[in-house]
Amino acid sequence: MVSHRRPTRPGLNRGVRATVLSAAAATAAAGLQAAPASAVPEETHGTAKAAVDRLYGEAERATEQYNAARESLGRLRGRISRAQDSAARTQEGVNRMRASLGSMAGAQYRSGGIDPSVALLLSSDPDTFLDRAAALDRVGERRAVTLRKLHQAQRKIAQSRAEAAGALAAMERERAAVARHKRSVEGRLARARELLRTLPATDRESVGRASRSGPSATPTEGAPASARGLAALMAARQALGRPYVWGANGPAGFDCSGLMQWAYAQAGVGLPRTSQAQRHAGRMVPLAQARPGDLVAYREDASHIGMYAGNGQVIHAPYPGAPVRYDPVGMMPVSSVTRV
Repeated sequence: MVSHRRPTRPGLNRGVRATVLSAAAATAAAGLQAAPASAVPEETHGTAKAAVDRLYGEAERATEQYNAARESLGRLRGRISRAQDSAARTQEGVNRMRASLGSMAGAQYRSGGIDPSVALLLSSDPDTFLDRAAALDRVGERRAVTLRKLHQAQRKIAQSRAEAAGALAAMERERAAVARHKRSVEGRLARARELLRTLPATDRESVGRASRSGPSATPTEGAPASARGLAALMAARQALGRPYVWGANGPAGFDCSGLMQWAYAQAGVGLPRTSQAQRHAGRMVPLAQARPGDLVAYREDASHIGMYAGNGQVIHAPYPGAPVRYDPVGMMPVSSVTRV
């Protein structure tokens, strides 16, 4: 009988194999134990700080996308409401025109529907008949006009309903976008919090972008470029100390663009909701010419925004966990300054 078992390799009996495996396991364990000891703690902390900073930046971008999607959702709701109101009003007109056409048809039926020339010959009172015939002709003309209006109204109803249906479909897409951006923000903030917990307490205060470790100073009085700029600045100062709440535009909490929108609303000026749109809400000026009340956008994509307060300072809602406060205008790369 032929055996199908594979032969044992020569020179590698059970005892030798056990010795080799034990040596490999010991080498791996030694490597694992040595890795943390060889890492430089400061480099590890620096990497964590950079990662937290990046996550906060990504969260801010996602927050502005969330704000834009919510703003679009509001506009779509308005479009749907207007389209539905228009369709309802037009339908009322259609109902009236149909009733009018029914009355006209009944009048024609009661007239007998006889050929006019025959009716004239049989009529005992030709003058009265001619008056009635002229009236029937006018009724026919009105009916034709009413029919044309009815067809136009029906087309308008169809257009209004199609617009409402399109807006509803777009609204569902925007709702999905809002939920997606919300998940993105929450995920990035959760990862940032996890990284922060790995750092010593002394390092947590300095984590993030430059504004985290920049000096906090009360700005001196400047010369605002306009009365509304001054009013907006005074409102922003009233918000000092209130918490950063992503997606919020006051009055209890704010994200960066929410604070700007709320402050200018107190001055009677309507700003768009997102920092990207706010940077285009007025005339751009050089940073060197910034005046109190001007909007200062940061990063190339304008994903963060604050208000110039004078004396080289801005008021802004910095990041989750930090209240509205003053920080140096140069805390991050400035992409634009806008005078509203």
